[in-house]
Amino acid sequence: MAGQAQVLNEAVRRATTTRQVFVSSAALAFLPDAVRSAGGRVPMIIADRNTMEAAGRDALASLGQVGLADIEPILLEAVPRVKPHASLARGIADAIKAQGAIPVAVGSGVINDLTKYAAEIAGVPYVCVATAASMDGYAASGAALLDDGFKRTLDCAPPVSIVADLDVIARAPARMAGWGYGDLAGKIVAGADWKLADLLGEEPINHEPFALVQDNVRGWLSQPDAIGAGNPAAMGDLVNGLLVSGFAMQAHGNSRPASGAEHLISHVWEMERLTYEGEPAAHGACVGIGTVAILALYEWFLGQHIDENVVAQARGAASTPEAVEAEIEAAFTDRHIADSARTEMRVKMERAPRRAERLATLAADWPALREELRRYCIAPDEMETWLRAAGAAAHPGDLGLPLAQLAKEYRRARLIRRRFTILDLLDDLGWLDKGIAALMAGEGFWGRRSKGQGIAVSMP
Repeated sequence: MAGQAQVLNEAVRRATTTRQVFVSSAALAFLPDAVRSAGGRVPMIIADRNTMEAAGRDALASLGQVGLADIEPILLEAVPRVKPHASLARGIADAIKAQGAIPVAVGSGVINDLTKYAAEIAGVPYVCVATAASMDGYAASGAALLDDGFKRTLDCAPPVSIVADLDVIARAPARMAGWGYGDLAGKIVAGADWKLADLLGEEPINHEPFALVQDNVRGWLSQPDAIGAGNPAAMGDLVNGLLVSGFAMQAHGNSRPASGAEHLISHVWEMERLTYEGEPAAHGACVGIGTVAILALYEWFLGQHIDENVVAQARGAASTPEAVEAEIEAAFTDRHIADSARTEMRVKMERAPRRAERLATLAADWPALREELRRYCIAPDEMETWLRAAGAAAHPGDLGLPLAQLAKEYRRARLIRRRFTILDLLDDLGWLDKGIAALMAGEGFWGRRSKGQGIAVSMP
């Protein structure tokens, strides 16, 4: 854990906004220091019923001991969980401004994102108290919230201080560590997708944030059995990995260092409010499944032969603006989601004139490019095994979804963000449907997981 702590310390040193991070047993004792470092305002706890019990009361006690617990907490109530609505964050911002307070988020993903955006609107810094090793957004800039029905990453600053009490985190439901492990697993795809975009001239790599994640992600993922067993040292490393991933995003200014096509699959499900056993599907569970799905697609893609003849045959194969519009219309019944997808794809289609250059580079450099991408990928079977050992979701059935639905998500995911990923390259080649069908066939990756029966897939 000492090595991982050193990586975290270096990430904090390079951070643009966050100045203090306390990760230890009994770290709540440092909360008054964290609040004082944020300025002279009185703290306002923001939590839900679960996180208030997990850490909110102890946070209030810690603040009260030094005379900093004068404002009534905001207790968010919803069944089964608080929803990430931007409108709710705006209401929180009004309360912050009315009290002249500094907000203290006590919770994980949704609580943190709501508070982060509320603090941005209110024009004040905020402090984060992490309650679970469930996601990587604690230290990240931007908040993933539902705004007009579409999940967007809204611009806002990260916390000025983070308190991660490992005693609190150890008491969180075990499945939440599985969610965090799933979110970290997605960094494998994020690295491959960014490397692909860089090699094809679409988005140059920012080397420090890239290295911060990619030089360490395999170490963070190396103890899935210990994570599944709740081992304290492994849990500490998991927390460090999630925080460092957030700092990489903070350093880069957006989520590119930690998010690729696997997150796009997750975002489709989250935007459409996928539920499982009566609760909203957890972000990390969706990302874990998306990670296996995209690694399987990479495995298929990297097994193909590409040369000038392949590129010549692909001429005219990419989606036209008319085809994209028809696909969006068929893919999304929610008008808000469809309209936002149109906006994202318009930006993406502006890069269409570069398609010939991308494919020429691909054909000319394919052997070297393939080997470079293999350095960043992990076999999907191995990733699936790791996720299972950590108690994380790895198959669409883990969220009650049939494989035929996943086949559709490969295509729908490409439509919701302008970010260039393997899904876009396969569309350039006219291979996206071909690759999906290969994975779903009886001997394909997902077909084998359906007892060799294959999946009937209808493509547009």
